[in-house]
Amino acid sequence: MLTISSVDQALMKAKSHAKKGELLEAETLYRGILNNFSQNKRAEQGLADLNKIRQKNLNQNPPQEVVNQLLNLYQQGQLLLAFEQAKALTKQYPEIFIFWNILGSSAAQIGMLNQAVIALKKVISIKPDYGEAYDNIGIIFQTQGKLDEAIEAHKKSISLNPDDPKPYYNMGNTLKNMGKFNEALEAYRKSISLKPNNLQAYGNMAITLQKQGKLDEAIDAYEKTISLNPGYAQTYSNMGNALQAQGKLDEAIEAHKKSISLNPNYAVAFNNMGNVLEDQEKFDEAIEAYEKAISLNPDYVEAHTNMGVVLRTQGKLDKAIDSFNKALSIDPINAIAYSNMGNALQDQGKVEEAIDVFRKSISLNPDFVDPHLYLGLSLLKSGQIKEGLEECEFRLKTKEGVARQRHFPKPQWDGQTSLKDKTILLYSEQGIGDTMNWSSCLSLVSSRAKHVILECQEKLVPLLSRSFPNVEVKAQDRSLDTERDDFDLHLPMGSLYKYFIDEMMEKGKANSYLIPDPARIQYWKERMGFVGKGPYIGICWKSSVKSAYRLQHYPPMSDWAPVFKVPDVTFINLQYTDYEDDIAKVENDFGVKIHNFEDIDQYGDIDEVAALCAALDMVVSTKVTPPMISVGVGTPTKIANWRQSTYNTILTNPRSTSLKMIHRDTWEPWDKVFNMIADDILKLKNW
Repeated sequence: MLTISSVDQALMKAKSHAKKGELLEAETLYRGILNNFSQNKRAEQGLADLNKIRQKNLNQNPPQEVVNQLLNLYQQGQLLLAFEQAKALTKQYPEIFIFWNILGSSAAQIGMLNQAVIALKKVISIKPDYGEAYDNIGIIFQTQGKLDEAIEAHKKSISLNPDDPKPYYNMGNTLKNMGKFNEALEAYRKSISLKPNNLQAYGNMAITLQKQGKLDEAIDAYEKTISLNPGYAQTYSNMGNALQAQGKLDEAIEAHKKSISLNPNYAVAFNNMGNVLEDQEKFDEAIEAYEKAISLNPDYVEAHTNMGVVLRTQGKLDKAIDSFNKALSIDPINAIAYSNMGNALQDQGKVEEAIDVFRKSISLNPDFVDPHLYLGLSLLKSGQIKEGLEECEFRLKTKEGVARQRHFPKPQWDGQTSLKDKTILLYSEQGIGDTMNWSSCLSLVSSRAKHVILECQEKLVPLLSRSFPNVEVKAQDRSLDTERDDFDLHLPMGSLYKYFIDEMMEKGKANSYLIPDPARIQYWKERMGFVGKGPYIGICWKSSVKSAYRLQHYPPMSDWAPVFKVPDVTFINLQYTDYEDDIAKVENDFGVKIHNFEDIDQYGDIDEVAALCAALDMVVSTKVTPPMISVGVGTPTKIANWRQSTYNTILTNPRSTSLKMIHRDTWEPWDKVFNMIADDILKLKNW
């Protein structure tokens, strides 16, 4: 509470401030007096005098001391205080450019974006040729997601000051966020031409080149950035990501390590290094890297999600789901975490829960392709075939699917247009196993169309030409796709089920649909007679693709023990790669010889492999390519299968009466599967 004597002191002090031009300080004192003594005439007169001074100074420059004080606050980062004082000064000096400019700049940095735009527009009204204000407005619009308006603001800034590198750089950032990468690069290069050592422009140009897949150019730009600032940890980690995309994993690890050495608390570098270690299948080390990232930033959603992915790969499904739940507790609308959790639930056999989670992911981001595809596969597992096949069309929009897409001048068949007088081009889109599997639909297409052309892997042409004489089978050639005129409609083979599923279900499973050369079948029957007595059992146990996920489908040879213990059968190798050590191990551990015919190219000569399969009495295999051949030629085939596998659906399992799949659940060993297969071999012997 002010006393009479302290009021006198306050009045004298206020008057002194007013004489020095310190009007804000004077006003504060006068208003403080009036708050306590509302009838104080001298305080009222003091305020009136201040208003006269302000009116007199309205179109005059403020004291330099006032300007300097405000500039110091702004430059020292005291943005809220600078904002408050600038706000007061714009009222005192409503036409003074610098106060509005600091008001707008301070407001932008403390997140008061709408007020910042208002202030900066006032700057422009006072000084219409001030390009920096337009540039700053553009930055704010970019932050607000008003990207088209941001571009217009940057362009206006450039038109006013074409030699300033900043608006080109800022416009490049906006264009990058819009996905207009070529235009963004042009803007960055212009900024660099005006400021050759523009560190930020080189760094963002590198990121843009990386998004375009121009990895060599991106790395060159990162190296330039490093030459300008060797101590910038983020650049090394970004370059590590580019090196990882090139498959240079050891170099990528070194780049991330350099980033960490520069900034041991840089959580992003640990997360990125974890991603590379995952690619190297060093899963325990990857987990350590993610844990370090999380220890530095407990709310690091991406690190929690990535750790969950690795734990799922290791089969630690409960822990994986815990990681995904942690990510979602931090970011409840993270579509990526939901999608990955759906996969873990699928691996646990919780199909309905997985479906719900995939739908949640899609609801959060309908344009996110992965959960659509995974939802489709789960729907197929649950028996919701038509909806599942519809969702599986999203395989064409994945990164791999886009890379495989073919671009023709003719339209894709919609399943409705009559094929009666049409030529339709079908083409393979994945591996040869899928092509042979889906070829079971070819007779359905040829019965509707005037002519069918099938383009497939060259090594399948002899077998498929003989098997489907009404179809023109050719080796795939993409070189003339944009000019072709030899068909009316086209369709990728994986979409055949979508349009023919009703007929397939009505027709039922076929016993066989691939026709090997009869003479070669006889040759192999006679040839096998020289190596042992029947029954002749072809076996295959692993894929040439050895990703961690695929390896879960392929039990070690020791798990095959019940099969190898069946007496008086002759085993024939159908493994097409990396089989020598395994064959030697089986002979050493079980005393069983797996006969391998060195003169047959198991990988390249598919027609000959088909004849060999047709000569066999049975084929026993995991889920790889050779059983797709043996099923197609009608040889009884037993597949040791992981029930919860992504690849275990109607779309990827052959529809043939010659196939029997014996399933292992995720939580079970393989013993039961191979015991059942051994029983089937014994039944074959007895028969």
